[in-house]
Amino acid sequence: MGNESTGGQAAIAAAIEAGIEVCFANAGTTEIHMVEALDRHPNVRSVLGLFEGVCSGAADGYARIAGKPALTLLHLGPGYANSAANQHNARRGFSPIVNLIGDQASWHLEHDAALTSDIDAIAGWAGWVGRSTSADDVAAIVGEAIVAATTGVPGPASAVLAADHTWEPATAPLPKVELGRSTPHDDALVAQAAAALREPGAALIAGGRHISAAAKRAMVAIASETGCAIWAGRHASADYGAGAEVPELPYFPEPLIASLANTTTAVLAGVPEPVCFFGYPDTPSQALPVDAERLELCGPEHDLDAVIAALQTAVGAANVAPAEREPVARPTGELTSASLGQAIIACMPDNAILVQEAITNRAALGPHLANSVPFTQLNGTGGAIGGGLPMALGAAVAAPDRRVVSFQADGSGLYTIQSLWSIAREKLDVTVVIINNRSYKIIEVEAQRAGLDPGEATRSLLDLDRPEVNFADLAQGFGMASARTTNADELVTLLDAANARPGPFLIDAVI
Repeated sequence: MGNESTGGQAAIAAAIEAGIEVCFANAGTTEIHMVEALDRHPNVRSVLGLFEGVCSGAADGYARIAGKPALTLLHLGPGYANSAANQHNARRGFSPIVNLIGDQASWHLEHDAALTSDIDAIAGWAGWVGRSTSADDVAAIVGEAIVAATTGVPGPASAVLAADHTWEPATAPLPKVELGRSTPHDDALVAQAAAALREPGAALIAGGRHISAAAKRAMVAIASETGCAIWAGRHASADYGAGAEVPELPYFPEPLIASLANTTTAVLAGVPEPVCFFGYPDTPSQALPVDAERLELCGPEHDLDAVIAALQTAVGAANVAPAEREPVARPTGELTSASLGQAIIACMPDNAILVQEAITNRAALGPHLANSVPFTQLNGTGGAIGGGLPMALGAAVAAPDRRVVSFQADGSGLYTIQSLWSIAREKLDVTVVIINNRSYKIIEVEAQRAGLDPGEATRSLLDLDRPEVNFADLAQGFGMASARTTNADELVTLLDAANARPGPFLIDAVI
């Protein structure tokens, strides 16, 4: 093929023109010419994931911090299927991801070779899918995927590229590709919402892609002016430590429903109306009262900061002075769920990124958030566990000037434990704290809520201590420095040291 441009090279060139800088890859034979194309374009950073779920989760975390897509490079249908759980989380978090999925050579498809599958059907549930028809349209298909991932409601988009189309010469000019922009909000809806929030029983529920410090301050001001309730609904990320906190809607259905029981009008900004995470006997699915009015002010395709700022202006709310912050005390003594959460916030570096997949231990962070230093928190929005460690990888690639702290439950961390190798290989500034309670604790909680009396078979499916997993040893096997602790004093010392040193470190916190 000499030095002429191939379909694969044209595709990467088009992605670069659109501003894409990173590719999280687990490539195979059908993608080998895309790998060669990345080699010819070193201004795209290529990051190897040992499992496709690491690649998709890393692209999710990258998008949440960078505000634009990364590429993933995946091997046929099975490769995409391996990435699907974190594609789901990205879709629920409104994170733009552009998947480049290699397929069999176009003339080989009809022979139904072992790895052949219906990629369009497998990937189609998560978002837009396009397929190349020649080397000349590979770049255009990738460009369409970039536009689809970033236009309207952001999310995953996939370009299925036949192997021969990536190695054959491409003669078509590169397409002009631009990232999508937020949809302008409706001023009439803002005025309607401003009037509604002055009525008794009104609530403003905001969330979606990101709740910034500015949006929180504006929401507190709106509540002070109108008397409405304010809530943070499901959100992919949020800023903390700005001196104005907004309470989050509870996870479990009973407190969730109770929190909203007196709501007469709900103004929804960036989020759909809240529903229970699961269906339970004799429990409604919708958390709002049936007769409450729902006003959809904006969706995830809008700029939440701009909408909330317009709403603050419409209600005539003056800015509220930030609350004074008292430093969070560093815990001592026994290491418990409560002291572990306290230590995470007490030792948080300024402007860090906290990626939390703490599951049952997330509540331990709550009492200390109002007094935290400024930081950004990424959440698992889709409920598919195994997103935390990959998101930490992607967030660290997106923000090399910020420390990333991964507050990670043990069971869900094992889903994508291969992330540790990529973090170590890239020498990223990530502190991983494993909450080692040696069980799938959330399932235990749900079993108790259901009134079940677990027998030996049930317990054998919930505990992780036969044999016990030593995460410190696992980390070292993946090339990451680590330590294990069972008390709060030592944890604080380890956190301070890990957060101050360059590169990654894992703390196996046994509670």
